[in-house]
Amino acid sequence: MGHPPGMPGGPGPGGGRGMIPKVRAKNTSATLLRIWRYLGRQRAGLVGVSVLTVLSSATAFLGPYLIGISVDRYIVSRDEQGLLWLCMLLLGVYAFSSVMAWVQAYVMAGISQRTVWEMRRDLFERLQKLPLRFFDGKTHGELMSRTTNDIENVTNVLNQSVTQLLTSILTLAGSLVVMLGLDIRLTLLCLATIPLVTLVTGRIAKYTRKHFTGQQKHLGELNGFIEETISGQKVVKAFRRERISTEAFQSINGKLRDSGTKAQIVSGLMGPVMNVFNNVSFALIAAVGGWMVLRDWTTIGVVVSFLNYSKQFGRPINELANQFNMIQSAVAGAERVFEILDTETEYQADASARKLERVSGEVAFENVSFGYKEGSPVLKNVSLKAKPGDTIALVGPTGAGKTTVVNLLTRFYDIESGTVTIDGESLNAYDKNSLRQQLGIVLQDAYLFSDTIRENIRYGKLTATDAEVEAAAGLANADGFIRKLPYGYDTMLTAEGGNLSQGQRQLVTIARAILADPAILILDEATSSIDTRTEMHIQEAMKTLMRGRTSFVIAHRLSTIRDADAILVISGGEIIERGTHEQLLERQGFYYELYTSQFKRVV
Repeated sequence: MGHPPGMPGGPGPGGGRGMIPKVRAKNTSATLLRIWRYLGRQRAGLVGVSVLTVLSSATAFLGPYLIGISVDRYIVSRDEQGLLWLCMLLLGVYAFSSVMAWVQAYVMAGISQRTVWEMRRDLFERLQKLPLRFFDGKTHGELMSRTTNDIENVTNVLNQSVTQLLTSILTLAGSLVVMLGLDIRLTLLCLATIPLVTLVTGRIAKYTRKHFTGQQKHLGELNGFIEETISGQKVVKAFRRERISTEAFQSINGKLRDSGTKAQIVSGLMGPVMNVFNNVSFALIAAVGGWMVLRDWTTIGVVVSFLNYSKQFGRPINELANQFNMIQSAVAGAERVFEILDTETEYQADASARKLERVSGEVAFENVSFGYKEGSPVLKNVSLKAKPGDTIALVGPTGAGKTTVVNLLTRFYDIESGTVTIDGESLNAYDKNSLRQQLGIVLQDAYLFSDTIRENIRYGKLTATDAEVEAAAGLANADGFIRKLPYGYDTMLTAEGGNLSQGQRQLVTIARAILADPAILILDEATSSIDTRTEMHIQEAMKTLMRGRTSFVIAHRLSTIRDADAILVISGGEIIERGTHEQLLERQGFYYELYTSQFKRVV
């Protein structure tokens, strides 16, 4: 089966690499506020960090003050004993401050990890609830980048910048208060450079943010391309596209390099710029303070203390500036995470829907039209009806709309016009979870998880016993090959079941559907990857499975649907023929041409 327009690999949006939507910068303050809300859930830890920060900062304030006292009281008067005593006190003060800072970092590490754990959990839960339309426009690698790289950037900032911010606020406030107490004139001189610093850093921030947002976007593109290329390595080699793939990689990698370089260069200006301002301020204070000492307007100790406090006053700003690139990268990454968290889930519209209990299996489509892209209909006024226990086969050329019928029945996508009903009730009346519980689906692409074969089959019914799992495998004709594996049902599968053949993977997925015991069965080219001999056994198992169940079968091998109660021939999004196998052959229409083209003669 081909991909319908708009689905991964198809001709619609999101069908190819490079269709990743642009990341739009949002309000920085709003993003930081949302991060803070996550942090706010760790109230007890934050209170502890705040207390430790106060203790660490408060003891740090004593240092410069004690140094000034040592100059005026002990150094000028050459009191060695007093100076020794004060030095011991200083050692104790700085040791206590360092211990408090270490404990603060230890507690903050736990807070940040729990916060990011919640954020990562919310992101993954949201991904599980998003409609397929969302994934149509995103590559796997791009989504993985958001759940790993972007989240990791937030982790780094929470580990380092939150405590730094708390410390900086206290240090700035404390230093300012002490400086005002020491000398108002020197304090005003120190503050004179603040407006200029604010103006310069604001301009740098504007450009840095843009480049870091671009860096995160290109990183997502690169991850998506790498994931696609590695997954499709056989195709790459078969069509000798190694050089072209390398060139494409180099192009994306070059964009990432350029945006990353610009981001680092621009953000790297922050540290040197702040150092210049701090050094100018320090030099001015030293010069003016020395001049004031010569005129006996202040003491040497006060100037020495003031110089230390001025360094303390400038250091928090300088440290934040040095972390500015990390903060900008985290904000850009957090925006990309919140973009997903803000995407409406497919279950929000089901809030008032009721639970679907066991159904008889009557299915009806009435004048249903649908398109994956607006203005490009895939189905046009399709009507069909299946009575309980009927087997309905859907046939037609690739891209005719067969898989789309199944997508609407499962509500992977919602119809645009018309109605789809089960037992006479519109699908929209039921919540999607309970609806899909009544459906058993075997897709054309057999997907298996990195787990044991037993657990992959049990995926259809998590409460199933081992005996039930093995019985389902036996019905699907999979038991024989499974028991021949080194560890039987406990054999671990590699990614996507790579250590099984395509046919074996399909047999396992069929066993999974059998175990689910659905009221309505959907087989989308379920036997397309199975050899003819195995297919005969599968058909017998399917007859048992489909007995008493409404079944929809999509097949290119027309020999597999000869016994269907009704065959619907779909072309161009419309049902152009319907009837049994014999009836359609007698008409010698479109179905007749399809069938004879496969067998060369009428059977």
